[in-house]
Amino acid sequence: MEFVVYEAKGAVGTITISREKALNALNSQVLEELDQTLDAVDLSTIRCLILTGAGEKSFVAGADIGEMSTLTKAEGEAFGKKGNDVFRKLETFPIPVIAAVNGFALGGGCEISMSCDIRICSDNAVFGQPEVGLGITPGFGGTQRLARLVGPGMAKQMIYSARNIKADEALRIGLVNAVYPQEELMAAAEKLAGSIAKNAPIAVRNCKKAINDGLEVDMDQAIVIEEKLFGDCFETEDQKYGMAFFLDKNKEKVKEPFKNC
Repeated sequence: MEFVVYEAKGAVGTITISREKALNALNSQVLEELDQTLDAVDLSTIRCLILTGAGEKSFVAGADIGEMSTLTKAEGEAFGKKGNDVFRKLETFPIPVIAAVNGFALGGGCEISMSCDIRICSDNAVFGQPEVGLGITPGFGGTQRLARLVGPGMAKQMIYSARNIKADEALRIGLVNAVYPQEELMAAAEKLAGSIAKNAPIAVRNCKKAINDGLEVDMDQAIVIEEKLFGDCFETEDQKYGMAFFLDKNKEKVKEPFKNC
């Protein structure tokens, strides 16, 4: 891997997009390396992922404009599909993914952050979908995920105007969950990931699937999805242990970590 670094620490994995000279812009190689990295994550031990960018200036500054500038119509559509396939894999990844957004998250950078389950950012973060200023539309899911996250009106305003927003406004409109001083961002991401990783892994995975799948259908269908995933947790070792510990009034045993799936 030339541009993507993966590190596992306990039950938490960290993926760093490391193309710092280009502000971590996404070209075809970065997308391919991200795809391969996700495929290589050991889901028997890793329970939560953190996605971030190298350096202090940029999370991901966008897709690589130099690469896109000469694309034909067919090649542009294929490049959009390549990005969408990787981002969709990230969005539907079995375990939760936290975006730790440090600095610029523009275009493809904003889009990849929205493919993660949770977004937290540094106080110098900048978000935006500037594509219409370049003569194109957002191509890696920006027109779809932004509207779902912040509402159609705010999404249309951001996309049509190509206006960037700072961390405080991203928090206000619900694009991010929290803002931290830059030097505290990764520690906050690791703490959050650790709090997720300590919980029952089957239950956490099923919660992610229930939320994601349920948002794509009407409420009657969504409730059925939840019922099935709820039932799927029963008779697992995690469910038996978790409830037995809760019901043990004496709490004679110190609670042990949940086992891996």
